[in-house]
Amino acid sequence: MTTSANAATPAPLRRLGQFLRDTPIVALLVLLALLVGLLEAMSPGIVNPRWIGNTVKFAIPLAMLAASQTLTMYTGGIDLSAAAVATITGFVMATLVPHLGQWPALLIAMGPAVLVGLLNGLGTGVFRVHPLIMTLGSGLIGIGCLQVYQRYTIATGSEVAPLLEWLGTKRTGPVPNAVLVFVPFAAFVFFLERRTGFGRLLYAMGANERAARLSGLRPWQLHFALYVLSALIAGLTGLLYAGIIRTTSLSLAEPLLLPSVAAAVIGGTSIFGGRGSYSGTIAGALILTVLGTLLTLMQVPEGARRIVFGGIILAVTALYVRLTANGPEGER
Repeated sequence: MTTSANAATPAPLRRLGQFLRDTPIVALLVLLALLVGLLEAMSPGIVNPRWIGNTVKFAIPLAMLAASQTLTMYTGGIDLSAAAVATITGFVMATLVPHLGQWPALLIAMGPAVLVGLLNGLGTGVFRVHPLIMTLGSGLIGIGCLQVYQRYTIATGSEVAPLLEWLGTKRTGPVPNAVLVFVPFAAFVFFLERRTGFGRLLYAMGANERAARLSGLRPWQLHFALYVLSALIAGLTGLLYAGIIRTTSLSLAEPLLLPSVAAAVIGGTSIFGGRGSYSGTIAGALILTVLGTLLTLMQVPEGARRIVFGGIILAVTALYVRLTANGPEGER
C-alpha cells in the first residue's frame, strides 16, 4: 500500500520531501523570510534594527520553553507542566527578592521546578503514566499550590530581581541582553542532543523503545533525568520572562504553553518521537513571533487571531508531514 502510494507520488514531490527530511531548517528559514517580507510590504520601514531586537527578545523565552517540549518529544512525550513551572518560578522569585535579596531568591525559586521535575519523572518513569496526563496533572497541582502560596504573600509585595530586569529589558547596542542567556543555553542544548550519550538515548527511546530496552537502557532513569532537566529549563525561562515583562502573576507564562508546543512541531520535531532538532525549534519560535506581529499589524481581533494562528499551525504541520511521509520514516 505504502509502496504503491510512493510510486504514484510525482518525482519532484518525492525529492522535495527527501530534501525537507535532510534539511528542514531551510524551509523554515524561507517561511520566516517570507513572513518578514510580507510584514515589510504591509508597513514599509517596520523591519529595522530595533524591531529585529524586539522580535528576538520576545522569541527567546518562547524558544527556551519550547526546548522543554523538544527534548521530551524526542522520547514521544510532552511536558504540559512547563508553563506552570515557569510561572511558579517567576512568582516565587519576585516574592522573595524584597526579603532575601536577588541571589537567594533566584536559588530558592528553582526549588519548585526541581520538585515538579522529580514528580514528572516518577510518574512517567516508574509508574508509567502517560507524559501528557502526568505533566498536565503536575502542572495543575503546581498552580494550585501557587495560589495557596499567593494568599500568604499578597501583602508582602514583590520585586523582580535587578539582574533579570537588566537581562530582560536592556540592550547592548541593538542586541537585547537576553541573548547573553540564550546563546550559551542554545549551545548547551545543541551539545546535549548531538554530542552526548544522553541525547542519543533520547532519540533511541523515541525511535524504538523496545530496541532501546534490549540494548540495556533503563527508561525510568532516562525519564527522571529528562523531566528534571525539562523543569529546570522551564524554571530558567520563567525567571528570564519575568525580567522581560517586569512583573509576575498567576498566569505569567501560560500564554507560552501552546505556542511552545507549536514551535517544536513546526520546527520538525515529531510528536511520536525519534526525530527533530533544536535549530528547527528556534526557527519555529521566530516564525510564531513574527506571525504575532503580523496579526497585530493587521488589527485582527483576539478571537480571529486565535483562529488564524491555529489554522496556520495546522496547515504548516500538515504540509510538513505530507511532504516528509514519502520516505523511509513514512514507510514504517
